Amino acid sequence: MKKANILLLCGLSFLVAGCATKYSAADLEKMAKDAVNRSFSERGIAKKDRINQDPINEACSKAEYAGTPLSGEITRKLEAAQAATIKYPSDGKFLGDWKAGERLAQDGRGSTYSDKAGSANGGNCYNCHQISKEEISHGTLGPSLYNYGKLRGDSPEVVKYTWGKIYNAKAFNACTNMPRFGHQGILTEEQIKDLVALLLDPNSPVNK
Repeated sequence: MKKANILLLCGLSFLVAGCATKYSAADLEKMAKDAVNRSFSERGIAKKDRINQDPINEACSKAEYAGTPLSGEITRKLEAAQAATIKYPSDGKFLGDWKAGERLAQDGRGSTYSDKAGSANGGNCYNCHQISKEEISHGTLGPSLYNYGKLRGDSPEVVKYTWGKIYNAKAFNACTNMPRFGHQGILTEEQIKDLVALLLDPNSPVNK
């Protein structure tokens, strides 16, 4: 019997003698996963692996559902595992072309079912962040990036942190909504270099 029908019968029978059917948390979790799996239709490059959660996403989802933050110990372990995935530039050069980075930050296309496999993705940064003072429309899910480099400088530590944050933000904030651009193969090494330059180059509009 479908869940909807069971719930309807429970609701009706409760008026008379209560409903005897009870679901455990594990039962409800399985029902939810099964429903998502049935409803997802693969098209083009959009495959079902997109709905499979890795350990850190699963832990954050469960914590959010329960309304209970992850413990400090669990958070540290999850972030450490993500930090181990960060791959730094193969040639040791962190900064690319900030102009290319600006175009990339304003480009929200890619990774949809209609895109060809291997085609370049945009960074879609403007959808969550302010990038320059000239912008009149930008997202606010993430903090403003305006004056990012001007405020932080360009020490080796800042450069390495900036790269890591773009590559895998969950290494620094386990349950962040920021995409793991490098870890998930959304952006290439060269694209990440261009974004780091956008944030740190003193000639970039971010730092003007």
